[in-house]
Order: sequence, then C-alpha cells, then structure tokens
Amino acid sequence: MARGARIRLMKLHDDLKINGKKHRTGAVLSPLIIYPFFLVHMLAFGLSGFFMAYSSNHPEIGFLYMHGGIAITVYVVFYLAIFGVGRVKWMFINAALGLLGIYAQIDGILGLFDKHADDFPWYVHVVPFLYYVLYTFLLYQFVLEITGAHKNARRKRIVESLYVAGSVLIYGGLYFMK
Repeated sequence: MARGARIRLMKLHDDLKINGKKHRTGAVLSPLIIYPFFLVHMLAFGLSGFFMAYSSNHPEIGFLYMHGGIAITVYVVFYLAIFGVGRVKWMFINAALGLLGIYAQIDGILGLFDKHADDFPWYVHVVPFLYYVLYTFLLYQFVLEITGAHKNARRKRIVESLYVAGSVLIYGGLYFMK
C-alpha cells in the first residue's frame, strides 16, 4: 500500500446482503470485505468456465452458457450494487473496445495448452471473455483501492499508468510467447 494511503470505505450503490446481513444503499463497507471474497470466488468460477469452454471434452454449449450465464449475471448485479451503474457501464464500454485484445490474450493463454482461439467457434468464447472482463475490472478496482488512488488524482494517474504498463508487459509477453 502507498505510504500514508488509507483504505477507503466503499459506499454501496444499492442494497446488498452479505452473510445474511442486509446493507442498505449508501452504507459504507471496507473493501477488505468485498475484494478478497470476489477475487477468490470469481477466479474459481472463471477458471471453471475457462476449462469447460476450452477442454477437449467440453460440455454442451447450453450447459456452459447456463453455468457461466447465471454466475456472470449474479456478478453483474453485485457490481451494480457495489460500484454503481456509471463504473459498470464503462467496464462494458472498455470491454467492447478491447475485444480483439482479449481475443489475442485468450489465444496466448490457450497456446500454453497447444490450442488456439481459432480452434473453437465464436460462441464458445463468450463465457471466458465475460469472466475475463469482470475479473480484470475487479483487479483494477482493487489496485485503486489499496493504493488510495480513488481520492487522489495524482496517485490515480500514476496507478493507472503503472496498471496499463503492467498489463501491456503481461499481454505482450503472452503474445510473443506464441
């Protein structure tokens, strides 16, 4: 965490129930309650969706869509309650702009398993792509939270620049590993 940075409490944009306790719109929660749960939970579901979609004996596409679709819908509902419509809207806008980049990254990851994105029909990629978008959004918000960048414009610019540079290094590495 950055020197002097405090973890900023998160203000809910809608009602949210956590462990049976209802938190009303406008309530403030520690990000230490939100992020660890969602980062681990979504990683598990995202990996299961990824492996179901790209395994050599993947399930029927209907099951993949049902499994991933239900989970993704639930995550979007939570995201709307936690982050608000404006931030979630930009998550989808940025995802739409970055579909080709995500495709290249998924292709790079599949390359580690001697597979390629072109080996699968387009509709198989829907669930892994959506998990990828949701997870990277959550990761980005987490980085902003732990560095205290939400309240400090200068720190936010630095964190965003480092986040983009780190992403380019990781994605460039995946691309050149092919």
